[in-house]
Amino acid sequence: MVERTIKMPDIGEGIAEVELVAWHVKPGDTVAEDQALADVMTDKASVEIPSPVAGQVTWIGGAEGTVFAVGAELVKIQIRGEAAAAALPIAPRATATTPPAAKATSATPAPSAAPAPARDAPSTDRPIATPSVRRRAWELGIDLAQVKPSGTAGRVMQADLDGHAKAHPTAARPMPMQTTPAPATPSGTPRSGEESIPVIGLRRKIAMKMQDAKRRIPHFSYVEECDVTELEALRGALNAQHGDARGKLTLLPLLMRAIAVAVVEHPSVNATFDDEKGVLTRHAPVHLGIATQTDAGLMVPVVRHAEALDLWQSASEVARLAAAARGGHITRGELSGSTITITSLGPIGGIVTTPIINAPEVAIVGVNRIVERPVVRGGAIVPRLLMNLSSSFDHRVVDGHGAALFVQSLKRLLETPALLFV
Repeated sequence: MVERTIKMPDIGEGIAEVELVAWHVKPGDTVAEDQALADVMTDKASVEIPSPVAGQVTWIGGAEGTVFAVGAELVKIQIRGEAAAAALPIAPRATATTPPAAKATSATPAPSAAPAPARDAPSTDRPIATPSVRRRAWELGIDLAQVKPSGTAGRVMQADLDGHAKAHPTAARPMPMQTTPAPATPSGTPRSGEESIPVIGLRRKIAMKMQDAKRRIPHFSYVEECDVTELEALRGALNAQHGDARGKLTLLPLLMRAIAVAVVEHPSVNATFDDEKGVLTRHAPVHLGIATQTDAGLMVPVVRHAEALDLWQSASEVARLAAAARGGHITRGELSGSTITITSLGPIGGIVTTPIINAPEVAIVGVNRIVERPVVRGGAIVPRLLMNLSSSFDHRVVDGHGAALFVQSLKRLLETPALLFV
C-alpha cells in the first residue's frame, strides 16, 4: 500500500488560488481513476478536479469554502502497487461557468454532512455532469446514474433532468436542505434557533465584488421620474401587430434601445475605468450587461453590440443569455466585457434603488416599477404611467452634471418613443 498526495493543479490563466465549492468524496470512499474529487471555483468558472489514480481516500484538505493555493495538498489516496504511485499529471476539467449555490449546511471540518447520491455511492461509472446539474438533481431527488444523457461524451444536461422528472414524477421530489430548524413552540411564544450558512462559491464572489466596488468607487445616484404612458402604448401596439410572429416585447428591449441611443451624445458613461493605470476607456460599441437573478446568485450576461440590434433581436438575445445563466451553461465570454449595465427588479422594483456599479464600468441604470398616478396636464388631472430611473455613477470620472444630462436624455427618449428610431 502506498499513500499518494494529490495537490491542487495549476489550472492555467495565471490563477494562483481557487476556492473549494464542493467535495465529491470523503475519507473512506473508494475512487476510480479520473473520477471527480472536487469542484473548485476561479473568478468565474467552476472546475472539476479528477483523480489521477484509483484507490481509497484517507484524507481531504479542508471544508467547502476553503481557499487552496496552486500546489497545496488537496487529497490523500491510498493505492496499491509501486506503478500506481508514480507521478501522474492531473488534468482539471472546466465543467461550468455557473457554480452551484452555497449549501445551507453548518461549517464543520468534515464537509460531507450534506448527503448527495454521488457522494454516498461513488462508482467507476460516475455520470458526467456540471456542478449545477448535480445540485439540481440532488434537490429533485434524482439519481444521475438513472438519467439518459444527451450531451457531448455522455454528459447529463439540464434538459435531461427535465425529461427524467417528467417521465418519473414520483422520483423527482424536492429534497430538504440541511438546516437547523427552530423548535416547535405554542402559538404566540417567541421562537429560538439559528441557521449557519457558509458564504462560499458564487455567493462569496458576489460579496467580494460588491464590497470591492463600494470600497473603491465613490458612488453617487441620480433618480428621475419618467412618464412612460406613450412608451407602453407603443409596446402594446407592437405586440398586437407583431407579437404572434416575432414574440411579445417587454419594456427591457425599449430601454436597451434608449441607452444605445443616449450614449452617442454622452460617451463618458459608456466607458470602463482602470483605476490602477488611471485610464478611462470610452467604448463605441454598446455591450450591455443585463443583471440576471439565478438560483446560484446574481450574474450579468452581456448583450454585445446592442446598438446594432432591433427590439426583437435584443429580446431574443436577452432570453437566450438568461436561459444559459439560469441553466448553468453560460460561458465566460458571455459574462465579461460589458460597458454599461441595466438592473431591474421588475414589478417589485420599488420606488427608488441605489444600484452598485458593475466595475470596471462607470455607470449602471436601475429600473423601478411602473405605477399609475394622477398627473396634472393642461390644467386637468389625468392618469399616467410613471416609472423612476435610479442610476449610479463613478464620481471619479463622471460628474453630476454629465450624469444628469445622460439620464435626462433617457427620459426624453422614453417619454417620446418615436425618437428611439430617428
